[in-house]
Amino acid sequence: LKQHFISSTLSIAAPLARMDSLVYRGVLSGHRGWVTSIACPYEQSNLVVSGSRDKKLMIWELTPDGETIGYARKSLGGHSEPVACVVLSSDGQFALSGSWDRTMRLWDLNTGATVRTFQGHTKDVNSVAFSGDNRQIVSGSRDKSIKLWNTLAECKYTITEDMHTDWVSSVVFSPSAKMPLIVSAGWDKLVKVWNLSNCKLRTNLVGHTGVVYTTSVSPDGSLCASGGKDCTAMLWDVNDGKHLYSLDAGGTINAMIFSPKNYWLVAATDTSIKVWDLENKNVLDELSSTAPPKCGIPWCVSLCWSADGNTLFAGSTDGNIYVYEVGQA
Repeated sequence: LKQHFISSTLSIAAPLARMDSLVYRGVLSGHRGWVTSIACPYEQSNLVVSGSRDKKLMIWELTPDGETIGYARKSLGGHSEPVACVVLSSDGQFALSGSWDRTMRLWDLNTGATVRTFQGHTKDVNSVAFSGDNRQIVSGSRDKSIKLWNTLAECKYTITEDMHTDWVSSVVFSPSAKMPLIVSAGWDKLVKVWNLSNCKLRTNLVGHTGVVYTTSVSPDGSLCASGGKDCTAMLWDVNDGKHLYSLDAGGTINAMIFSPKNYWLVAATDTSIKVWDLENKNVLDELSSTAPPKCGIPWCVSLCWSADGNTLFAGSTDGNIYVYEVGQA
């Protein structure tokens, strides 16, 4: 108790030494399967879009001043199998989803209608991404291929050279306009960096000892983080392909995301959500479920920050999206 009193007095006396932590705010309920993906607009807004194994996308309206955190505004149906991933266009008008039904769909969020269906992959589409200018789309699939598309759903290129030798789990565009890159991860334990200009391999990031499930690129495009079965978050310099350091997650990493505001990395493991402060590489906070799922089933499998970096959304295997706000511990 004395120790607690001392530390709380310190935080009153020196507000600059405060510890940020994540405070539980509420839950968005509506999906009837694993919430596999969550996307927030680039501009601050009260809109959130999610995808689920229940084959649906959901548009959520956040109610900051309401009694509940938010409500489901619209359910989007069309995919015939689970939705694996959802991303938004930078203007927040469109959502792009990838599904186990081998297709991708471009949705008009205002009407809820499918504008385009992308066909070409021969197996599940695990991951999709928009380029910064929204003109190009990249997809990664269980068919071990990466495809580039335009927004008219025309496949412009399929990467075959130096490709992953197993399922592609994740594809992301680097936000850097000077050096347009694609970062991909696969079940072959590799993270690959590709030049967007010619779709040629730039570097193989080698180091993981297990399947890589997720990758994230820092907001400035300089860092890449990857994680998966080997329980290790590996950080890389995207431009020169060097491994910088590793962080022990203590469990399989299912999702990972850099904060848009702080120098933080968040990882969803099978049992908890870890927040690392990358400045000193320590765990800033760890969130866990009050009612963890049965053994063998992970708890949280998707993560998304609001544009301002103040709200974290965590998608769970119980169909819920848990909402946390950055506050002071």
